[in-house]
Amino acid sequence: MLFSAVEDLPPHLDLAAGRDGLQTERMLTILVMTVIGADRPGLVQMVAACVADNGGNWLESRMCRLGGQFAGILRVEVPAARADALDRALREMTTKGLQVTVQVESGALPAPTGSIVTFELVGQDHPGILRQVSTVLAAHGVNVEELASECVSAPMGGGNLFKARATVLVPPSVNMAALRADLEKIAADVMVDLKLS
Repeated sequence: MLFSAVEDLPPHLDLAAGRDGLQTERMLTILVMTVIGADRPGLVQMVAACVADNGGNWLESRMCRLGGQFAGILRVEVPAARADALDRALREMTTKGLQVTVQVESGALPAPTGSIVTFELVGQDHPGILRQVSTVLAAHGVNVEELASECVSAPMGGGNLFKARATVLVPPSVNMAALRADLEKIAADVMVDLKLS
């Protein structure tokens, strides 16, 4: 349906009521939140319904079950005028057994530059593997974009294996050969196999 004049607009689009209201409705706030609670069916639906009921749009998330707990991080956008209401509704989910921490995303950040590198490591589990590997990454100014790890039973009853897979962003200023050499040295020290790609 087309409207020929401003007076033909329906009440919810009445420009005479003030353009500020319309602009406020179009302004969006981005919220980043963490959720954690005892795992049970329906947790994702509960969060998704809360976001949708308060005018939010679910943008991206990473969620999983760990040690009987359900945990995740998600990012949503919501009209600025409704951000406080969504924030309150999410925090009130503690009454339903889900702890939610909400933060407002701080403005547009410059797009990161560099090379995306993935690496996988596997070795006999023992304390300190990830600390030593992440120390090398930090020393080279490499940012961890995503990390997943687990301990699994080794074949033939050989104890536990520690496995990790990470995606990292290597700045253009980093010497890749030096980074690789340092990681391979650490891999030898902590006795893990390491593959970079």
